[in-house]
Amino acid sequence: MTSNTRIGPAVLPDTRARRVVENLLDGSSVSINGDNPWDIQVLHPDFFSRVLHQGTLGLGESYMDGWWECERIDELAYRLLRHGLGSRTRSTSERLMYRLQSGFFNLQSRARAYIVGEAHYDLGNDLFQRMLDPTMCYSCGYWKEASNLHEAQIAKLDLAARKLKIEPGMKVLDIGCGWGSFAEHAARHYGAEVTGITISREQAAFARERCAGLPVEILLEDYRDLSGHFDRIVSIGMFEHVGHRNYRTYFDTVAQLLDEDGYFLLHTIGSNSSDISADPWINKYIFPNGILPSAVHIARASEDYLLMEDWQNFGADYDRTLMAWQANFDEHWHEIAANYNERTRRMFRYYLGACAGSFRARDIQLWQIVYSRKRSGRYDAPR
Repeated sequence: MTSNTRIGPAVLPDTRARRVVENLLDGSSVSINGDNPWDIQVLHPDFFSRVLHQGTLGLGESYMDGWWECERIDELAYRLLRHGLGSRTRSTSERLMYRLQSGFFNLQSRARAYIVGEAHYDLGNDLFQRMLDPTMCYSCGYWKEASNLHEAQIAKLDLAARKLKIEPGMKVLDIGCGWGSFAEHAARHYGAEVTGITISREQAAFARERCAGLPVEILLEDYRDLSGHFDRIVSIGMFEHVGHRNYRTYFDTVAQLLDEDGYFLLHTIGSNSSDISADPWINKYIFPNGILPSAVHIARASEDYLLMEDWQNFGADYDRTLMAWQANFDEHWHEIAANYNERTRRMFRYYLGACAGSFRARDIQLWQIVYSRKRSGRYDAPR
């Protein structure tokens, strides 16, 4: 679009684009310029044609550009998804382009593995420190008995460690270790010797500093380049970046690295559908080349390599996690505003709110899956 100037509230144009958009919203309880906190307040007259032609990409970009406002983006997204808009708001060209790209190219190849780290995770530790809790966990918390974000993240880390049955002296591999939250937890509270890998330089530097003095090694490395042998393997919030063309390679790698008597825990966001697609706005601005696996994708890719012992879904907890992140982000933004621009602030508010609404609508899930290499005996997973 040619202008990012906010000129609203706009006089709504009497156009076909406006009528089509309002018709799509009919029955969703979402109104244009309505009084509810989830209603869309249009500030630019070209909003309707932009959304109609560019789908979800246009919706997200026009919010970043200040073309519309909404007090509760989470509730807006929830209502739109419950209304069945979902993939209907993605243009045919968007869906076709991603399928062609992912069909002909490995979007998550070794050469491209570091793109998401540079684009998102390296954006700035100062931002993520304000948004996340002190554990620096950038994945779903476990709210079963938690009353706040920090308790939920500690509970998640401990749930994973208990499911893995970690004992002192065990060698643990953390694939996609982030800022070192699980590595520190497993080493400090379970006496494990942990190797963590990440594709983010900012995360690696932070994780090394926080784990200083503990038996933890942090590597800037792709999972496909790993060697060695580990008693336990964990991967929390990384599988979304693996890509469908690499699923079997991923599980084959894990099986080769895992001890014969070991356990592997996979913690990942999951899709209700096996269709190979990605939201174009998320793909462009938040997680480049990311794709959510379905239950079928995971089961088919892992069945030749590992035995599934347990599968737990607590996707509803991601809604509370994201809303807590948004509250932190809003509360502390003034501390870092000078380091970023207004478009970045709006990008994160849209991202956090839209994702919270998606989990609230049960449009996407959060799974923790435990595997073994056909280990003898019964496995009972803690909850």
